[in-house]
Parts: sequence; structure tokens; C-alpha cells
Amino acid sequence: MRGQIGANTVHARGKTNTGPAREALEQTFLDAVDRDRVLPEEERNRRAAYAKKAHYARLGLASARARRLAAERDSAETSTAELNRDRQADHA
Repeated sequence: MRGQIGANTVHARGKTNTGPAREALEQTFLDAVDRDRVLPEEERNRRAAYAKKAHYARLGLASARARRLAAERDSAETSTAELNRDRQADHA
């Protein structure tokens, strides 16, 4: 909790320096689509934008899949607990 408060305070003051990290991430997408820089800049940027969209779509899909599996697991655990409780009540 303290870490979150500190991070929020730093961001509120505008004292973050995420520019270099954002630039490095952008560069990875540019390199992925045209490492040798043979494409025109406009085409390279267009392709990099699509590579970035695809990357974040894959992350979203993985996240949704993980949430679904966790929900299914939680539901199965709840059903098992309810079944065990019912069985114990029947034997009481």
C-alpha cells in the first residue's frame, strides 16, 4: 500500500521519467518489422503500429484466458466445498 501511495505521489508531481522506456519499447516494434531499415519510414511506422496492436491483443487474450480459468477453478472449488458440506449435513 505504501508503494502505491508513493508511486501515485510521484506521478501526481509529474516527476516520472518513463520516456526512455517508452522509446525503447517503440523501438522493439520498429525492429521487429524492419530491422535493416529498408522500408520507407511511413510504411515502417504503419507496420510497427500493427505489430504493437497485435502484441497487446495477445496480452489481452492471455489475460482473459487466465481470468476464465481462475473463475472456473474457483467455481469448481466452491461446488466441491458445497457438496462436502451437504454430505456432512446428511450424516449428522
